[in-house]
Amino acid sequence: MILGIGIDLCDVERMETALAREGFLERYFSPEEQAYIRGRGKGAAQSMAGHFAAKEAALKALGRGLALPPEQIAVTHDASGAPRYVLCGKALAHMQAMGGKSMHLSITHTGAAAAAVAVLEG
Repeated sequence: MILGIGIDLCDVERMETALAREGFLERYFSPEEQAYIRGRGKGAAQSMAGHFAAKEAALKALGRGLALPPEQIAVTHDASGAPRYVLCGKALAHMQAMGGKSMHLSITHTGAAAAAVAVLEG
C-alpha cells in the first residue's frame, strides 16, 4: 500500500552556488554522499541537485517537511547505478511509525535541473 508520495525539483545553478559555501555539504549530506558528490568532478552540482531533490521528495512523502534531519535521508546507488534511499535515526523511526517498509526513488536530470520522486510503501 502506498503511504506517501513526494516530488521535488532542484535548480543545478543553485547547487553550484551552495557547493561553494563552506559547510553546506556537511550540513545536508551524509559522509558517503559527500564523497560521491565530490567525486563527480564537473558533474558535482548536477549530482548534488539530484540528491537534494531526493531528500526533499522523501521529506514530503514522510509528511514531515524539514522536521527531520536531511542528512538522515541518504541516497546511495546499487550495482546498476540506480538510486536507493538509506534512512537512519529519526527519519527511519518516523517511516517505521507510519507503517512504512520501504521508500522507492527515481531521479532525473537535465543540464539545468534535477527532479526526484519518492514513493513510501507500507
